[in-house]
Amino acid sequence: MEDLVVIGAGIVGLATAREVLRRRPGAAVLVLEKADDIASAQTGHNSGVIHAGLYYAPGSLKARLCRAGQRATKEFCDEHAIPYKTIGKLVVATDEVEVARMERLAVRGAENGIELERIDGGRLAEMEPNVRGQAALLSPATGVVDFREVARAMARDIDELGGRVITRSQARSIRELAGPSGEVVVGSDTGEYRTRKLVVCAGLQADRVAAMGGLTVDFQVIPFRGEYYQLPHDRSDVVQRLIYPVPDPGLPFLGVHLSPTIDGRITVGPNAVLGFSRERHPRGSVTARDVAEYLTFPGMWRFAKSNIRTGVDEMRSSLFPQGYLELVRKYCPGLRLEDLRPYPAGIRAQAIMRDGTSVEDFLLRSTERQLHVCNAPSPAATSAIPIAGLITDKFATAA
Repeated sequence: MEDLVVIGAGIVGLATAREVLRRRPGAAVLVLEKADDIASAQTGHNSGVIHAGLYYAPGSLKARLCRAGQRATKEFCDEHAIPYKTIGKLVVATDEVEVARMERLAVRGAENGIELERIDGGRLAEMEPNVRGQAALLSPATGVVDFREVARAMARDIDELGGRVITRSQARSIRELAGPSGEVVVGSDTGEYRTRKLVVCAGLQADRVAAMGGLTVDFQVIPFRGEYYQLPHDRSDVVQRLIYPVPDPGLPFLGVHLSPTIDGRITVGPNAVLGFSRERHPRGSVTARDVAEYLTFPGMWRFAKSNIRTGVDEMRSSLFPQGYLELVRKYCPGLRLEDLRPYPAGIRAQAIMRDGTSVEDFLLRSTERQLHVCNAPSPAATSAIPIAGLITDKFATAA
């Protein structure tokens, strides 16, 4: 009998298992992962940004958990000798409309307790000679790291604390037993496991695993491909900091940005195009079941209707790199089409409700013995450690 089984060895699932073992030495904790390795889905395909929490609605879980997560991630990296860099982020306004939006963003950031500095165009040019803008917001605490390395260190901690992580073990069934036994029985590729508590961090399969556990599912996970380019090595000094555009509040994504990575590259992206497969990353991948499910989901059509212009623009930038380049040249005019080199895409799991609403915050659903993380949008990687604390406070260590 396990005290806790966690389905999903992404960074949130691993952080949860680790947190329970830290609080309850000797607890029987097991993590099941269907892939060949841990952190192989969203955790291993993100931009590697340690976010400070600038954008998120004051009072939201996103805002609170990201602010705490930025500090906790850096502390974890210090403790485990994982390289990271606090390089800062500039949100660049290129015209008067964007300057007004930037000011509203600064107010939101202040409400969230984020350290920010307003930068005028002249100082921006001094700080980043290849970037142009009328003004910018500097978030000095923003950093970069390889979250796969963070996840691997968490898995080592789990092992040292007596827990287990089993890969190639897809969950096939979940039964929550009534009565005094209070067990959940998880059937998997590596056998049947009985546990007092079950936490599910299934990412791109969150809706399907929630249904498997008997929960009422009023949302669907829609895959969005985040397509990136990388700059050639001889242009790796084009910027020193993360450079973001001022986001359009009418759009659901933050826009195409320049991101130095911990290994010395600079990535350009992402866009956000509707994916035709939840878990297959190469361009052109199609999984019939995934497409059929969202085509028959009423929430998808309502979401598409209210975001049709954005969807067309994102698809155009995906098909025609020149359009993608124009988005970046707005604030970094020296880049050329030949600078955009291929880079692996990521797939973002976005929960959409039946009414077409995009779930922008963390979404948790539970029964007496199960807790499902149904939506864990960016900044989930940054926020993984405090998310694990929240789950453990409310659920995983309860009797």
